[in-house]
Amino acid sequence: MLKVTINEQQTFDIDSNKGQTTLNGQPFQWDLVALDNGRFHILQNGRSYNAEVIEADYAEKSFKVKINQSTYTLAAKDRFDLLLEQMGMTGTAKNKVNNLKAPMPGLIWDIKVQVGDVVKAGDVVLVLVAMKMENALKSPGEGVVKSIKINKGDTVDKNQILIEFE
Repeated sequence: MLKVTINEQQTFDIDSNKGQTTLNGQPFQWDLVALDNGRFHILQNGRSYNAEVIEADYAEKSFKVKINQSTYTLAAKDRFDLLLEQMGMTGTAKNKVNNLKAPMPGLIWDIKVQVGDVVKAGDVVLVLVAMKMENALKSPGEGVVKSIKINKGDTVDKNQILIEFE
């Protein structure tokens, strides 16, 4: 189950179970075909849509998506995020994070910080290329860059520690 907010205005509950998708509890039929470079073709209710992921922040579960000629900002919460929110523990895990891990396998395209730099939550610290898409990875909190465990051009695995913070 996902709770997806579009442009900080509309919120939808999306559930996918055994190949069946529901949107706010109602059956939702669509055909989604992955093309290339984060581009997709969607067919729903006889209408055709071209979709492209413009930006993706997997750690924050936020995305910028262009559908036909319109751009949308999506923020997703999975069942674990919703459970933590119910328990009043929103943001608790973020405060304790002291390193940045690769959200997926990829290639280190650019490193935007150096050891000793002071960063704020949300500052872009490096760019990871995965599946031909550039992903700006952001600092999980405020702190000082303690060490950088990778170099520009390195290939990394999912969950590999990239940067440590003090």
